[in-house]
Amino acid sequence: MNSVQSQGTALVTGASSGIGAVYAQRLASRGFDLLLVARDQQRLDEAASKLRAEYGVQVEVLKADLTQRDDVLKLEQRLRSDSSISLLLNNAGVATDGLLANADTDELERLIQLNVTTVTRLASAAAASFTKAGRGTIINIASVVALFPERFNATYSASKAYVLSLTQSLNAELDGTGVKVQAVLPGVTRTEIWERSGIDATQIPADMVMEAGEMVDAALSGLDQGELITIPSLPNLSEWESYVAARHAMAPNLSRSQAATRYK
Repeated sequence: MNSVQSQGTALVTGASSGIGAVYAQRLASRGFDLLLVARDQQRLDEAASKLRAEYGVQVEVLKADLTQRDDVLKLEQRLRSDSSISLLLNNAGVATDGLLANADTDELERLIQLNVTTVTRLASAAAASFTKAGRGTIINIASVVALFPERFNATYSASKAYVLSLTQSLNAELDGTGVKVQAVLPGVTRTEIWERSGIDATQIPADMVMEAGEMVDAALSGLDQGELITIPSLPNLSEWESYVAARHAMAPNLSRSQAATRYK
């Protein structure tokens, strides 16, 4: 049973640290009960105790490794069957360092499982459940490298471009259902993802690194303003609007019966 002020339950993946942990705190402050998902049971339990004490919301923890199919299927089923869940934060993700030609392809497969397959399965389950309820919010954490893939390695950048595209398509599919969709494209954010991927974050210029709290607050402000795509560090929104306008200007010419004259 939800607490009196609850807006339903927010399911947060990657909830034990970094961006996910900050989102959990901010969502609790907005009156959401929480279902926190991560691999680290001790961190989950500690976070849950603090959130219950500070915000008086219900907090459930679920230890799961979302690179493992069985764990993903259990969570997917929970999303489809639990009508109290009203928000999905698809935050769990992993980065990797190095060139594609030299990569450990088993590691890349795990990255794709987490950043692409898991995100897709959970978004699908949430879309089905939320559409049935006529309400709900799906937030997918992408990255600015979706827009500038040359600045980072191939697989991670491609996985985040997938998340961006998935969100845009899903938003069109859910038009008129009452379900809100948002993709958040952070730049470099101070979290443990860098250390885990073998990247030395101290070599990144300080003026490029945003604190996780500031990033999440900006993302939630974008959600409140009804943004489909939120780029927390972008000062001039018109630059994104121009990017979108250029894409739409190309649209009528992307599929025609004849090749362009420059190819003849």
